[in-house]
Amino acid sequence: MSIGVTTPETSSSNSCNRCCLCTTTCTNHITKNNKNNKKKKKNNKNNSRGHSMSSVCDAAKKCIKIAMEANVVMGQMERPAEMCLEVQHDIEVAMEKELNELVIATAAAKQEKMETDLKDFQAEFARFLEHRPHVDWGEIEKLPNGATCQMVLKTIPSKHLANPPQLESYGTLRERPLPTNVAALLQKLVVVKLNGALGSHMGFQAPHCLLSVRDEHTFLDLVVEQIEHLNVTYGCDIPLVLMNSYLTNEETQKTLPKYGHGNVRIKTFLQSRFPRINKETLLPVSTPDLILNGADAECWHLPGHGDFYASFARSGLLQQFQSEGRQVMFVSNMDNLGANVDLHLLQHMLTPPERCAPCHFIMEVTDRTRADVEGGTLIHYEGKLRLLEMAQVPYEHVDDFKSVSNFPFFNTNNLWISLAACERLRRTNSINMEIIANQRTLSNGLNCLQLERAIGAAMKCFDNALGVTVPRSRFLPVKKTSDLLLVRSNLYACRAGALHLNDQREFQIIPLIKLGDEFTQVKDLQARFANIPDLLELDHLTVSGNVAFGKDVVLKGTVIIIANHGHEIVIPSGSILENKIISGNLTVMDH
Repeated sequence: MSIGVTTPETSSSNSCNRCCLCTTTCTNHITKNNKNNKKKKKNNKNNSRGHSMSSVCDAAKKCIKIAMEANVVMGQMERPAEMCLEVQHDIEVAMEKELNELVIATAAAKQEKMETDLKDFQAEFARFLEHRPHVDWGEIEKLPNGATCQMVLKTIPSKHLANPPQLESYGTLRERPLPTNVAALLQKLVVVKLNGALGSHMGFQAPHCLLSVRDEHTFLDLVVEQIEHLNVTYGCDIPLVLMNSYLTNEETQKTLPKYGHGNVRIKTFLQSRFPRINKETLLPVSTPDLILNGADAECWHLPGHGDFYASFARSGLLQQFQSEGRQVMFVSNMDNLGANVDLHLLQHMLTPPERCAPCHFIMEVTDRTRADVEGGTLIHYEGKLRLLEMAQVPYEHVDDFKSVSNFPFFNTNNLWISLAACERLRRTNSINMEIIANQRTLSNGLNCLQLERAIGAAMKCFDNALGVTVPRSRFLPVKKTSDLLLVRSNLYACRAGALHLNDQREFQIIPLIKLGDEFTQVKDLQARFANIPDLLELDHLTVSGNVAFGKDVVLKGTVIIIANHGHEIVIPSGSILENKIISGNLTVMDH
């Protein structure tokens, strides 16, 4: 593998520019040190690639160290601040050398994929060195709570009115009647599920999509059932596309044959895999020896959903679906059980209202709650709607970002994207997303960085991008066992693969459930609940300590159960708990 590294422009002066955070002038450090570095490499080959910077001079190392230490923000990292071009060039050359060696060490059957992934990584790494993810806080224009398209237009400076951003309510979209030929709409749709994650955060060591959600049906079962229902009902052919990762692809592929006799065409493609980089050296953690010995599992990571655009285009599916006459793709997270195909949103993408320009990108947003304060929000910035993630927020404004009153909307990651616009932007290399470097600590204590991008961050690249405020019901993620307890309960009814809040629940607000460490894993949930309690009238449940539930328990109002350390609480079968606090030790035996 070989990717050219651009040589920085030479300065007419006798010394290069001073790195802004480094007190040492990098005086001609490349010309003076390159020869010495080459000699050192020949005589003393570095046995721990990715853990040192033998190919970067001491002045560069000092600059990087100082810059890195100055840019730690809430667990994320910025690029080394304002490094000079010579230092940046040295780092890129060193990185290219290390990546080439990783490709060479890879088994022949996997080399092509490895080379493709590392080319993508190297391009993103160069952007990481060049650009900061932070926004200029003073230039942000907040979107008012309850805003509609017309309200937003009034808040935008006149200099931006030539290309105004839009925010619309889902209720307004529903006011438009649907066409009589719904099948014609659906025939232009592709459904994409982001299927890169394992369920390991709940102790499920398999793809998250294979976790049982309702009546032994998995996430993937429910998605297939939803699309099959639409295909059968309307006589159409909506394809389902899964973006798998190196973590989920093998097990997911083994499962797909069971859907072979259904009325759903399933396609898959593989997203990239990026190397983690040493925080101190900015070189890969992985080494050829680790690859050859199969000991490099911790050295790699998923580059975030922003990898979708490049990987989807590279798979050939983008071109294939366009040749079939498909125009819109609905992209969402696999674990969001509220992300169902919506005909009104699809209609708005395909046939905009009179006097409205065609929309090429819709981001579904919903009312932000205290549980969502660290997630992405929607802002108006530099004349366009765009996604703002917490990692882009300057440290001194983190509390402002977390304020629900300041930023009332939350990104659900339900996205509607024009295939033609996606193809056009890809062809002109015009899709750009902010790079966020998240810090991680490996099991050996090594601090490293992983470069990630959010798929919604490309919103600013699309013409006439639109934010639609949708009901909270379209955001139903299952990331913790408390979420799993909710969706398995009688709070929800399942119809044609889609979950709907039970009509018998008096209030449409979802109960707040907090489960202690004893309930973290799926096996814990199953062991401590003989069956799922009746939660139809529950408002708030907190459970902590060694607590177990018998069969057919009913929970109403606010219920708090806390077992003291060393004690046990067993809720008897058939118990009805309404507005109760139970603590200490309780065991009821059958007589």
